[in-house]
Amino acid sequence: MAGMLQILTYMLAFYMVLKGVEILQIALASGKDKRGGIIAIGTLTLVGCIIAAVAFVVMQDEQASSLSRSMSHF
Repeated sequence: MAGMLQILTYMLAFYMVLKGVEILQIALASGKDKRGGIIAIGTLTLVGCIIAAVAFVVMQDEQASSLSRSMSHF
């Protein structure tokens, strides 16, 4: 069961990074003259998505490691 949760977490992390890239691409494709703010928001969103993805993966890996250690005592 923990393996399936890890796979789902990895899929979520990958999806989050892709959505961050998509938001940045939309900002970069904006045709407005003053698009600096839009690009900054897109960049911050991408950085936030990457940080959240890494945090979710680390938390899930810790949970799986903890479960593995507790199961080895039986």
